[in-house]
Amino acid sequence: MNRKSLVLFLSLVTLVILTSVAQLVLCAPAQEAVKPGKVVFAGVRSSQYGIKPFPSPEGWLKAMGAMTGYFEGSSPCAVWIVGQMSKERRDMHLFFPGDGKQYPHIEFNAADIHEPYLTAFDKAGIKVFLQVEPADADMETLIDLVLGRYKHHPCVIGFGVDVEWNKVADKPGTGTEVDDATAQKWEARVKSYNPEYRMFLKHWDIKWMPKTYRGDIVFVDDSQIFKSLEEMVNEFTTGWAPAFYPNTVVYQIGYGPDKPWWSVLPTPPKTIGEAIRKGVKQDMGIIWVDFSLRDVVPVDGPRP
Repeated sequence: MNRKSLVLFLSLVTLVILTSVAQLVLCAPAQEAVKPGKVVFAGVRSSQYGIKPFPSPEGWLKAMGAMTGYFEGSSPCAVWIVGQMSKERRDMHLFFPGDGKQYPHIEFNAADIHEPYLTAFDKAGIKVFLQVEPADADMETLIDLVLGRYKHHPCVIGFGVDVEWNKVADKPGTGTEVDDATAQKWEARVKSYNPEYRMFLKHWDIKWMPKTYRGDIVFVDDSQIFKSLEEMVNEFTTGWAPAFYPNTVVYQIGYGPDKPWWSVLPTPPKTIGEAIRKGVKQDMGIIWVDFSLRDVVPVDGPRP
């Protein structure tokens, strides 16, 4: 084959290859863009120390109604603290009467302060996670006491643990980490009351969460002290959410140290929630803390 023929042959081969590659590219199925997650829970956190005066059931319903109005398709949700840590950080107080038995590091209330609220939430279709600040109390005992008392309420969908207060006297400032075996054991106890119940674990540091066990756990991030919305969104969407994908994640927001920047946003719960949602791939929740609830949503007065 002479040089001219070789050049012509190589040109034809090159043309065939390029044509084939072009056809493959054109015929390949288009990759779908990653869709943002959906806000499935929108609501409030309630504690006995976070909001004064404590709202009526109608007030809480009004606040949750406003929150769900910001996120289409979301369910009204309450993170409802039923067990509060003592000042000494060894014991915890449950706000309902005991069963006559003594339990280490657990105190009881003379009257049940939660029943009127949970009954109202039953009627309104609210979804409630009953949360404890455990201190040194045995977690499985707490699960039994709390769910044993309130499992008859349709509004109850699960049980939550604020890990920041888990044996915090031994690890001040952070609480004690939850390992895989512990998380699995706690979740099994919760689901023994209802297989549809879900457990949440709450902290601001991924290292305090189980390293590999995920189960059906909801992972709640209550990090605060951000310089800006952008810093918050970056931490929530590049750290917390992917670490626990595809499990549901919830963001507890509205803390005082962040108020200088969130207070100037238009409709802060919606603005912050939508900014987070766009960077999260899985189902998620937005919970506004009670400390500043009256600053962002209507609470007092009758519902519209």
